[in-house]
Amino acid sequence: MDRRTFTLAALGATALGSMRLSSASASEVAKRAIPSTGEQIPIIGLGTNRYGVDESDEARAPLRESLQRFRAWGGGMIDTAPMYRTSESVLGDLIAEIDMRNTVFLATKVDKNSPESARTQMLSSHEKLKSEAVDLMQIHNLRGWQTSLPLLNEWKESGRARYTGISTSRSSQYEELEMILTNHNLDFVQLNYSLEQRESAERLMPLAADRGIGVIINRAFGGGRLFRAVATQKIPEWAKEFGCESWAQFLLKYALSHPAATVAIPGMTKARHVDDNFAAATTRMPTPAERKLQEAFFDDL
Repeated sequence: MDRRTFTLAALGATALGSMRLSSASASEVAKRAIPSTGEQIPIIGLGTNRYGVDESDEARAPLRESLQRFRAWGGGMIDTAPMYRTSESVLGDLIAEIDMRNTVFLATKVDKNSPESARTQMLSSHEKLKSEAVDLMQIHNLRGWQTSLPLLNEWKESGRARYTGISTSRSSQYEELEMILTNHNLDFVQLNYSLEQRESAERLMPLAADRGIGVIINRAFGGGRLFRAVATQKIPEWAKEFGCESWAQFLLKYALSHPAATVAIPGMTKARHVDDNFAAATTRMPTPAERKLQEAFFDDL
């Protein structure tokens, strides 16, 4: 059973998502402040590692529709990377086509080991995204951070990037990442956090909060594994108390209810996924006690 099956079962096909958008305006989507500036962004963003498609309209049409729904919901952060095949180019084309550059928070990454190759890659990202500046430039999976971090700071000073950050989705990098966050000034850290992978909440997320660093959550669905884990389960009645109508909302609300979380960036290649995920941002988050219930529920599967 996959995300599509869960969405259709929990939301009654795509109709309920559309109804929710008409009854819950974009102004009802929760926002949180970026710690370093106080700028407010919606708590649901968009991850695009599956946007690396070809130039055919058949491949791009569902992505175009998803981006249009994302804009309708008032979506903010769109996270991409040169490593995601053609995602930057696809996004650059579609964002320009839909004319939504001024409404989104555009984030990308760099992963080169030398300053020269990092600069070349970052310039290429600007060109592919059809944007003279990005909102956030991140060092991907810590690669080349010693040489790229000064370059990111340079680009921030020049206005080519409004914010700087670093990312990981690997627990094996947590120790090094902790050292970086402790000793260097960054605006964002992107890391994996879910009901399945909670290690980042032990030290990294509290550290980010103490250091005034925004937290971008990736892999809130565990790369899809969490949907398979709950395949035979019904959403607990107590979860409906904090507005859960689908497993995606259950999982997103857990990740986003951590006090240090700023935004989550689930992948959304279908418009119905956008509706489902944004619905999680229009009702309250679980309390600490309810988070414990979520953890116990998952641990007992």
